[in-house]
Amino acid sequence: MSIWSVGLSLLLIGLSVWLSVKLLRRNGFRPLLVVTEAVRLAAILMVAVMVLRVERVEMINVTKEPEVSVLYDVSGSMATKDVVGAGTELAARSEWLLAQLDDGFWKPLEARYRVSMDQFPEVQASDGTDINKALEDALARRTGLRAVLLLSDGDWNTGVSPVAAATRLRMHGVRVFSIGVGSEQFLPDIELQEVTAPAYALAEEHLAIPFVVQNRLSREVRTELIVRSVGKTLVRKPITLPPHGLVRDSVVVVPQVGGEQAFHVSVPVQEEEWLEDNNEKTFQVSIKREKLKVLVVESRPRWEYRFLRNALMRDPGVDCDVLLLHPGMERAKGKGYVQAFPATRSEMSQYDVVFLGDVGIEPGVLEEGHAEMLKGVVEQQASGLVFLPGSMGKQWTFKGSVLEEMMPVVSDPQRIKGYGSDIESTIRLTERGRGHRLTMLEPDPGLNEALWRTLPGFYWYAPVVRAKSGSEILAVHSEARSEDGRVPLLVTRQYGSGKILYMATDSAWRWRRGVEDKYHYKFWGQVVRWMSHQRHLAQGDGVRIAFSPESPSVGEKVYLHVTVMDKSGYPLQSGVVRTSVLDPEGGVRKMELLPEEGGWGVFTGGYVPSLPGEHRVDVACDSEGRRASATVRVENMLKERVGRPVKAPLLQELAAITGGKYGGIQDLQSIVREIGVMPESEPMEKRFRLWCHPLWGGLLLGLLAFHWVMRKLLGMI
Repeated sequence: MSIWSVGLSLLLIGLSVWLSVKLLRRNGFRPLLVVTEAVRLAAILMVAVMVLRVERVEMINVTKEPEVSVLYDVSGSMATKDVVGAGTELAARSEWLLAQLDDGFWKPLEARYRVSMDQFPEVQASDGTDINKALEDALARRTGLRAVLLLSDGDWNTGVSPVAAATRLRMHGVRVFSIGVGSEQFLPDIELQEVTAPAYALAEEHLAIPFVVQNRLSREVRTELIVRSVGKTLVRKPITLPPHGLVRDSVVVVPQVGGEQAFHVSVPVQEEEWLEDNNEKTFQVSIKREKLKVLVVESRPRWEYRFLRNALMRDPGVDCDVLLLHPGMERAKGKGYVQAFPATRSEMSQYDVVFLGDVGIEPGVLEEGHAEMLKGVVEQQASGLVFLPGSMGKQWTFKGSVLEEMMPVVSDPQRIKGYGSDIESTIRLTERGRGHRLTMLEPDPGLNEALWRTLPGFYWYAPVVRAKSGSEILAVHSEARSEDGRVPLLVTRQYGSGKILYMATDSAWRWRRGVEDKYHYKFWGQVVRWMSHQRHLAQGDGVRIAFSPESPSVGEKVYLHVTVMDKSGYPLQSGVVRTSVLDPEGGVRKMELLPEEGGWGVFTGGYVPSLPGEHRVDVACDSEGRRASATVRVENMLKERVGRPVKAPLLQELAAITGGKYGGIQDLQSIVREIGVMPESEPMEKRFRLWCHPLWGGLLLGLLAFHWVMRKLLGMI
């Protein structure tokens, strides 16, 4: 306390006593008045104590034996091989750590401390490393703890930041000495980081496999990505890796046989690489042989329609129906032709993809009910819809209907019939379109982009202004622009559970020039297969199962989308659809799917897988005798990643906060010696601050309240 605070307190007390005596003399020494003034003086004395900050200080000598906790990390990331041993040999971090434990590196500390050994799995979640919890538990379990020796790579991926525990350790006078086990930088290496593929593919269909390769060498590497299956090399794709760069690309294979097929993807090992076990990955794809059902609706036999029909009719994997609504003429008849638009939902449900040419909602062509039917089959049953506008501008009759809402583009109302020119224009792929499965006419994205630049062009295009929000632009006009940039010509969007494609030119048939059907047939075949992909993940008699994502990870919700037909083949209007999910360990999870509005026989639900591996999904509708099964392959979302450098900044921060020290594996012995010469612990100071205790404040408030009430009763207020 300062001389000023003492003087102020004495002045306050003296002034209060003088005022109280003066008040009593003037009003008489009545008992209640004396008590009231006594209470006021007591409250003033308490305020004086608060001003002086009176405390009771107690010094406590530590009599318990001091202890050092050795925390060592043996989690998954410690399997990284980046500890340089004798010569050029590499050892895993966990191997080096266990070798040090066998040598008893901590024994010099036993002369002064009680040493406890704790490994992380005893104090962490099973699916990750929680350094904060490890430090917290060490503080809670150990009495007389003086220091923590932390041997880890610093890769915490569960719980809160370890800085919180370090702060608590500092408050208790406990130092953290950390050893970064492993290399603080990436070793020279080439890593195949990621390979993704769909859950299923069709036989003889182009299967695109995206991949990511990381180069951690200081030179450019010209190598190749090799894809093998069934003991054969399917593809060798040349790739160029820039120094310390990353390449994202895709490779295309064409599976020929059906059934479960394993694919092995690898990158050859370079001489400078230290790690050779991260250059390859293996995955499985279910290869199916399906006949896709397609409906083409057109108003007149223009060139685009004729060659599109030929391409689809000649595709062995497509069953094509054609409805030619030529105004004023008899409906076309013959092989593949139908005489009317599907009248019922069951008829509409059979089509995987519908092509709408230069047709409109008008008498004798399409009706509002047909538009609603198209919306339902796309939104509810994951079918695809392709808009192919023409120079008659019939699609302007969609205005105000659900088909206008479904279109992925906004058109210019001033140019209903589009734009024509005597000068040939070409299509340019966007960055998204360079490697999109829909536009991949060549397996290499660079060659694919160059090919699209050389394809024969067009002389007419639809009056597109811009793409709607949420759409993907795959290709644009080579020259024409609007206020929003280049005019989009090839646009896709997701609509409900299905897909929509808008192609704003009618000259794809011209791609046959000089190469016949090579690119024309390939493009439309890819369109059909890409748009119908979701409908054929799994199906049985009267049941079709779709799920997303196709390759989920542990903890990621899987959404089930099940279409059920009744005994008559119509979409099920009411009923109970149950699902059971069998996980890899034999556990069964049962649930009842909920019906979607719209009457398309769609039932939805979902679950969150907790185990990696194959999950069998069984769907049953007992009232209709419908059953089907699907296999969902769940990936293990690795929290413990191998091959990453030591997180030295975190370990350094933990040491700095607590007054400890950080070092690498070469500093282990010196840090052990430093722990051994730490000064003796000082007596603990325990303070009882009377002036700021809650009870003290409550008592003061009570005295003031009593004083005010008594003055009220005495008529002094």
